[in-house]
Order: sequence, then C-alpha cells, then structure tokens
Amino acid sequence: MERGSPESFTRMGTLGIEEEYFVVDDRGRPTSGSDELVYEHDPPVVLEDRLDHELFKCVIETQTPLIEHPAQAEDALLEVRRALLEYAHDHGFQIAAAGLHPLARWRELEHAEKPRYRSQLDRIQYAQHRNTTAGVHVHVGVDNADKAVWIANELRWYVPIMLALSANSPYWDGFDTGLHSARAKIFEGLPNTGMPTYFEDFEAFDAYERRMLETDSIRDRGELWFDVRPHTGHGTVEIRTPDGQADPDVVMAFVEYTHALVTSLAEAYEDGDPGTARRHRRELLDENKWRAIRHGHDAAFIDRDLEGTVSLGELVERECERLGIDGIQRVYDRESGAERQRRIREEEGADALCESLLIEA
Repeated sequence: MERGSPESFTRMGTLGIEEEYFVVDDRGRPTSGSDELVYEHDPPVVLEDRLDHELFKCVIETQTPLIEHPAQAEDALLEVRRALLEYAHDHGFQIAAAGLHPLARWRELEHAEKPRYRSQLDRIQYAQHRNTTAGVHVHVGVDNADKAVWIANELRWYVPIMLALSANSPYWDGFDTGLHSARAKIFEGLPNTGMPTYFEDFEAFDAYERRMLETDSIRDRGELWFDVRPHTGHGTVEIRTPDGQADPDVVMAFVEYTHALVTSLAEAYEDGDPGTARRHRRELLDENKWRAIRHGHDAAFIDRDLEGTVSLGELVERECERLGIDGIQRVYDRESGAERQRRIREEEGADALCESLLIEA
C-alpha cells in the first residue's frame, strides 16, 4: 500500500494548482474526449505527466508544475490553460469549466476505463456513478508534518468562505437545484468527503490514514477526499473546496487567499500562540458549509468565535485587510458564478449558457 511520510514535508510556501474541466463538443455539450486527449496523442510538453482524466470521460484534469513563489503562479496557470486549449482544439474539442456542467446528464455519459475508477464504481455504486463534479485544488508546501496537520485543522473554518465565493454549480443533471454549489453536495455523497474532523498531530492523521488502508476502506490515500487535507505524498496542505471556474482571475484569487492563509497560520503555529488554535466541532463547520452551498455570495456564517453570525461580505473585507490581499474582494464584488449561470440561461437560453462556461486563458 502506498503510504505518505512525514519526511515529505520539507518546503514552506511552494504552490501547485489542479483544475478539473469538462471536455465539450462544438456546441459546448459534454462529450467523451479524455481518452483521446490523455492516451491517444502526445500532449504539449508543459502537460506531460500533468494531464489526466477523472471518473467520466468528459472530465479532464491539469496540474501546474511546482511553483516556487506566488508571483509565478499566474503565469504557470495560464501556460497550462493555453496549452490545454490549443491541444483540445487541435483534436476537435473545446474546454469548459464549472462545478457541474448544467447539461451533463450522468446516466448518458461514459465512465473512464481506468482500473482505479472501475474499482470505485463497483465499491461505491450510485454515489460515484452520478459524480459529474469538477473543482479546483490548491496545494501549499509546508515544511513540517505536525505543522501541516495543525494548519489543516485551522483551515476548516475558512473552507465555507472559499466555497461561497466560488459557488458556480446551480444546475445538476439538467435542472436547477436551488443551490449555489450543487457540486459540493453531490460530491459529499461519496465516502471520506466534506469537512474533516480535528487531528491532534501528524501521528494521529497518519494512524487514521493507515487504518483506512489496512481495513480496505480506501485503496489509496488519494481516496481521502476531504475539503482540506495534509497531502502526505506532496508535503502540502491541500484545499479542495472551490467549484471549477472558467475565469482564471477567480482561480488566482483563491490561490492568493489560500497561500496567505497557510502562511499566516504557519506563523501562528511557530509563535506557539495557543489562542489561535480552534477545535471547532465538525457539526458547526458543516452548518457553515451548508450555508455556502445554499446561499453562495448571500451566505452568513457562524463566526469563528462561535458568537453570532457574520456576512460573507464582512468576512471578505476583514480577511483582505488582515492578510493584505484583494483578489477575493474582486470575486465577491462581481456577479457570482451561480447567479451568472441562472441569468444567462433565463435571458439567453441553454446555448448561451454553455458558451459562457468555455474557459478563458
């Protein structure tokens, strides 16, 4: 069984960005293209060993190279996006991004042949069969295993903020769910997803990971699909909560925020300030996540001190001032992805909605 190691955690502040996209046809509808793009042709150099498919043949994933400094992140992201777009176009496909494609009907789409996914389909059944989700994952390097687990614990409270800002999946299987991020709720149908519990230290997380493997609860450590996790292979803390995004500026806002959060929390850990540690109950964090799923930009959350509630707008202003960032403020000030999808579908129809999800680079 492949296991992670505390020795993986060696570098502080590096970045990696993973994006999941929909492979679509010339009408913007999901189509089975990942086999052709991943297996049947040679991708551009920047995508070598950084291009893979997901459960459905209409979903494809890219990974940036290791990013040494945050200032290099945008160029790295755009280089990967441009390469994917050109490669897909060369083979007759387009690329779209959202948390869920509004016209992806899971009963009509093909699953990948990869043994790992076939095993998951057999073991998990319905919840995995319908999993047409696509998200954004941000990795930040951490130079100590116990520090990484502590940071991941603390990040749990911030996960709903990112989800609310990123909410970009009101439609699932062709209908309006009434949610702003239906992706998050669909994905929670899988085991080992959603808001993780508190882990005392790396030894506790490692024991949990080992027990899950030894009891055949998971087949590899990658099947711990929580919203935030220490990645014991990459030596990172990974945020997995945002919906997929067509606009790279929105992705970069989450990259900026995640990096700033991890850096700030690392400093708090090193200062040994016990007042910064919060052992929030998972149930209260789940309530905040539900509010993000249901209301998106209009969400109000149970505050971090668990006294009263605070609006997303107030939180964004507070976080930008505290961390010296501005990307999430711009995301909050614009029309949300979910609101935009609903408006376009109502005013212009399904074709315009599909076109609006095509990625930009």
